[in-house]
Amino acid sequence: MTNTTTNLHRRQTLKLLASAAAAAPLLGFAAPAAAVQAKTKGAELIYSPTDPDLLNPKIHWTLKLTPQELDELAVLADVIIPADSKSPAASALGAQDFINEWVSAPYPQQSQDLVLVRGGIVWLNAEAKRRYGQSFRQLSSEQRNAICDDICFVPRAKPEHLYGARFFAKVRDLTATAYYTTTEGMADIGYVGNRPMQTFEGPSDEVLRMLKLKP
Repeated sequence: MTNTTTNLHRRQTLKLLASAAAAAPLLGFAAPAAAVQAKTKGAELIYSPTDPDLLNPKIHWTLKLTPQELDELAVLADVIIPADSKSPAASALGAQDFINEWVSAPYPQQSQDLVLVRGGIVWLNAEAKRRYGQSFRQLSSEQRNAICDDICFVPRAKPEHLYGARFFAKVRDLTATAYYTTTEGMADIGYVGNRPMQTFEGPSDEVLRMLKLKP
């Protein structure tokens, strides 16, 4: 299978996932973590909602990933969502920066993800050097794809690739979240919500047929 075909299939799959997620809060965790302040009292979590300034978002914690780690994530993000004829690659829309903000957040899940992502970058480079004698970002597109093919699906990953597969799954989810919540990402899947309309004519015949509501 050619790289062009592989990239097309990968992008189409992610588009389907993003389209489905657009109907609900994206992936269930895309709300800004800064919008919630959590305090621990014994085993009980008490949440005090605040009103975030969505027009002037701020990050209330120190970002933890290094420039070198961000460079590696940018390369991997572009393997996951490469550029095509109408849309930019994931790194061009800052997927690596979104991942940095996510894993740097001072919450238990994000702290676990930081360990997974940092360890995964180390694993990825070690595997690249073991196979090809270079770091992951120095590899050719074919070499990167060969490694990612072995870690792209956790249930099929070999035992020696299992950690890499868990890392890849996390980065893939975060990359898709970052990408398909941008203006360019929404345009890529044809999302046309969040716009004022004088009238609404209802769903198209094509959509009704897809939902089996019209022959």
